[in-house]
Amino acid sequence: MILGIGSDLANIDRIAGTIERFGDRFKNRVFTEIEQAKAERRRDTVGTYAKRWAAKEACSKALGTGLAMGISWKDMAVSNLRTGQPVMEVTGWAKERLEKMTPPGHKAIIHVTLTDDHPWAQAFVVIEARAITQESTQSG
Repeated sequence: MILGIGSDLANIDRIAGTIERFGDRFKNRVFTEIEQAKAERRRDTVGTYAKRWAAKEACSKALGTGLAMGISWKDMAVSNLRTGQPVMEVTGWAKERLEKMTPPGHKAIIHVTLTDDHPWAQAFVVIEARAITQESTQSG
């Protein structure tokens, strides 16, 4: 069952201007150390930051809060599997909100996809509640 859907479109040039103006202060406020390390290793550093910005906005919308109600930018973090697939992890208030949204007997799964085509970066987030079966509790 779908618990929430969020999308966001970020302007890469606007993120570049923000980084130019505020530098590490902006990066440290919004992005985790892992997200910053990933972005700084990429050829398209600013595009990487913009996609992660969009993912955080989209996740906050899927949680039904936007960036209000106590949610912090760093409560939502994008990392990548070895295959390159992005994954969203939530902590703090975002995790508490996700737990409240998830029906008993279900596990919440956050799906995220990112794309960019200069000057735009886009993210979609879908939060799924998957029933916990006896098999899944024994295997994991």
